Amino acid sequence: MRIEIAAVGRMRRGAEADLVSLYLDRARKSGRALGLTEFRLSEIDESRAARVEDRQRQEADKLSAGADTTGRRIVLDETGTLMDSRAFANQLSLWCDDGDAICRFLVGGPDGHAEAMRQQADIVMALGRLTLPHLLARVVLAEQLYRATTILLGHPYHKD
Repeated sequence: MRIEIAAVGRMRRGAEADLVSLYLDRARKSGRALGLTEFRLSEIDESRAARVEDRQRQEADKLSAGADTTGRRIVLDETGTLMDSRAFANQLSLWCDDGDAICRFLVGGPDGHAEAMRQQADIVMALGRLTLPHLLARVVLAEQLYRATTILLGHPYHKD
């Protein structure tokens, strides 16, 4: 299964970009043994529409364009389902066992996701109840993907 973080907004060079790259590289290396063949980040430009609803709709359209309709679609939103790291790892394993080709994590822009995007999701998931800047959300998600691979490989986990 391939893992994609599809996000609104472009990362520039800096600490966040370095951390996303670091954690996705680590996840890529450890995920091979689990059948996770790819970890990647794709980015779209933020909409410049005047109205929030128009921006959300345009960004949803761009995030969905060319997406594999048979894969999992996980929308990140602070109002979504909370999981701890072990539950997240187990969920990722279940999706992989289901034979899905791709699992797409959708990170919205400053205005969040359109309601239609949330409705089309397999799950709406929260990284926490705090609102995270969309650049930082990518870092947290990339780290949790790496952590999930290590949990699934049976590496010692400090919460056990």
